[in-house]
Amino acid sequence: MLIQDGKIRKIHAISEAKVQEIKHFFQGAIRCHDKVAVGEWFSLRDLMGGENFDWNGTPLQELFEAYRGRSDALKMAAKSAGWLLKAAIKDDPYRRYETKKEAFTRKYRWVKE
Repeated sequence: MLIQDGKIRKIHAISEAKVQEIKHFFQGAIRCHDKVAVGEWFSLRDLMGGENFDWNGTPLQELFEAYRGRSDALKMAAKSAGWLLKAAIKDDPYRRYETKKEAFTRKYRWVKE
């Protein structure tokens, strides 16, 4: 759950079933981050960038495929993934997160109670 209310955009490029699959995938990634980095800020880039940049074999591949053929396919897939990450965090009924925007990047942090 996000402490601050904010806008969540719907992603229309993929089915609702795929949206849910990606959100569940993000829940796993978020929980792994929270376990090893309690109280540290994270962004989509921290979870799915760097050595995790190759989305093959993950639910995110379908998101990229939805934009294939566009000159901005990677950018659109990344933006959509960011909205889905925010939605996954907002929908978590068990943990609370705060958020901030830093240099055009949305970041989150688990507020452990």
